[in-house]
Amino acid sequence: MTTITPQDHLHEQHIVEISTADAPIALLLLADPSEQKVRDSLKGSKCFVYEQSGAVIGACVVQPLGFGTYELMSIAVLPEHQKNGIGTALLKSVICTLRQAGVAKLEVGTGTFGYQLAFYQRQGFRVTSIEKDFFINNYKEPVFDSGLQLFDMLRLTLKL
Repeated sequence: MTTITPQDHLHEQHIVEISTADAPIALLLLADPSEQKVRDSLKGSKCFVYEQSGAVIGACVVQPLGFGTYELMSIAVLPEHQKNGIGTALLKSVICTLRQAGVAKLEVGTGTFGYQLAFYQRQGFRVTSIEKDFFINNYKEPVFDSGLQLFDMLRLTLKL
């Protein structure tokens, strides 16, 4: 178990791995609007949560792809706790855990614009490919970010 205690918070905080059966689905739906995709992403994955004063306020799911590579399937923080470094602390903890387990790289797919793209780039992820029309071909309903429809997905990679 990793314990994170930011200096500017007085409440006790922990980042722990939990069973995917206990994954906070409602929270993960903040990162992906498809409940079926969220549930499918949990199969064979690892789930980590950020707990503060006994409440789960952040969650992250990573899935092994093989050959020393994992994919970040989703990461989400409750809206009222966003922009406080919780997502960054959670992702850094997961990266550290994967690195210690001998994982060589972490991949993620995200939209071609928005705060998520900047978030991953701040953590050192680099764009490695583009999947054209991903959001059109893989979601029944259009997916929007900041009022704009998403079409293509960027694949980013972080070498651990």
